[in-house]
Amino acid sequence: MPFLSNNPERGSALAALARERVLPNLYDLAAFALLATLAVLTFHGAAAMHAPLAGLSSAPIALDPALLPEYALRTTMRMFAAIIASLIFTFVVATLAAKSRRAEMLIIPALDILQSVPVLGFLTFTVTFFMGLFPGSQLGAECASIFAIFTSQAWNMAFSFYQSLRTVPRDLDEVSRGFGLSSWQRFCRLEAPFAMPGLVWNTMMSMSGGWFFVVASEAITVGDTTVQLPGLGSWLALAIKEQDFLAVGWAVLAMAVVIGLYDQLLFRPIVAWADKFRFEQTAGQRKPRSWVYGLARRTRLLKRLMVPFAWLGGRLMLLRLRPASSRPVRIAPAASRVLDYAWLGLIVALGAWSTWIAVSYVGQTLSWGDAGDALVRGLVTLLRVVVLIAVASVIWVPIGVWVGLRPEIAERVQPVAQFLAAFPANVLFPFAVIAIVSTGASPEIWLSPLMVLGTQWYILFNVIAGASAFPTDLREAARVYQLRSWTWWRRVILPGIFPYYVTGALTACGGSWNASIVAEVASWGDTKLEAYGLGSYIANATEVGDFVRVVLGIVVMSLFVTLLNRVLWRPLYLLAERRMRLD
Repeated sequence: MPFLSNNPERGSALAALARERVLPNLYDLAAFALLATLAVLTFHGAAAMHAPLAGLSSAPIALDPALLPEYALRTTMRMFAAIIASLIFTFVVATLAAKSRRAEMLIIPALDILQSVPVLGFLTFTVTFFMGLFPGSQLGAECASIFAIFTSQAWNMAFSFYQSLRTVPRDLDEVSRGFGLSSWQRFCRLEAPFAMPGLVWNTMMSMSGGWFFVVASEAITVGDTTVQLPGLGSWLALAIKEQDFLAVGWAVLAMAVVIGLYDQLLFRPIVAWADKFRFEQTAGQRKPRSWVYGLARRTRLLKRLMVPFAWLGGRLMLLRLRPASSRPVRIAPAASRVLDYAWLGLIVALGAWSTWIAVSYVGQTLSWGDAGDALVRGLVTLLRVVVLIAVASVIWVPIGVWVGLRPEIAERVQPVAQFLAAFPANVLFPFAVIAIVSTGASPEIWLSPLMVLGTQWYILFNVIAGASAFPTDLREAARVYQLRSWTWWRRVILPGIFPYYVTGALTACGGSWNASIVAEVASWGDTKLEAYGLGSYIANATEVGDFVRVVLGIVVMSLFVTLLNRVLWRPLYLLAERRMRLD
């Protein structure tokens, strides 16, 4: 080491830095190379979003495999922009609904309605707005596409976080209050960590669910407005239109690569990190593993650079947003009831006013016969949704429990399930059309399974999340008492996963209504099959730019979804909250 011998002071300084683990190691180099690659790709994709709108016409979508990496990057950028917006929405709106009874009276019905509004319904009214907001730039169309993907992701995550906050074990809540933690501190130290495992799995599901609508969100056709953004969705739309099976195969391969990459680089590390928030008193299971998480833990310089951020995060978690000496304002019970009735009256008045506006708009050109036709179509789609959700529950609840209780299996199943959840049903439409036409089968029956192909995974992912978060000590107690077979299912695991299942089934139900827009109308080239239902009604109205019928279809769909949620899912939510908590 001549360098060290000729520079003794410098050599001793380097030796001291090495002893203090400040100098970067090989893990740091790998981590910085990975971060630099992601930064370059992000900046490149962001710059492309600001390109002139005329570029979409001068460089139309082409089925050239050499363009797939660029298309995959653009689609992935939109997906992550939407998931970030969904996380912000979830933390704000779901927390407000869980913490405030009056806010809950407004937010939960609104979420019920919003999750029932199809992606095409949002696109019908947002494309013109966003393109007018950024004239001459692709950014307007990009915002419309991101917003459409957001509407397929946010509701599931919000319902999951809301359900978790409402089912925090009472004993832990009482302990946190006994230590004098403020509302903000309880949220940061107890409630958000308790909800994290379920939120992580539902974020993965929402990310995958967004792929189901990527064709509609990138290849946008609303009346006379047609926009094809560079991406895998536009590629798939063009490949289906041109009946190019090879191009469809290339798109599926690109999707598989993208899903595998962000599973390894993002979701697998998050699952491994979130495992420490599991609610249990004993540790008796194998922990989820991630090579990226392990790499980050072995770095030296990167961990040093993260110390200020960790310190800042810790200080934010300890903030008392309200002085410790202050006391909440207590309202007399009579006054509180008056406020509740006044707030409920305001909500009812707002809903009645919105309904009146919609009815007046529709009534200008349509008759009661048109409304009756939409209602009958809604009943047909309702029957399909109920049957498909029941079948999916019977299939995926046992499988989800089996996978969730075995972390080593869940680790292998996770990327496969993500790919299957992300696999857009549009890819299977050609095969469905060919099979139905060649066999003479009824589209009314055999197009129906396409509705649940993308939404059944909400049930599987939530059940896996519930089984993964099921406390090991309770499993051991059931083993000690030798609870087996149906008794074990009825007394142990079904109550434990029930809140998660309700969230999954509710969002799967809403997603199936949404999916009916693309599932009840399937095409391959010039061959088009249509099933009678509300989804095909809205899809056809959107294609021809009949905004009045689009509004009528959305109103009817919102009515059916809201009634189903009020009659079925909301009572099940209350049952999960009151009787099936891990207290």
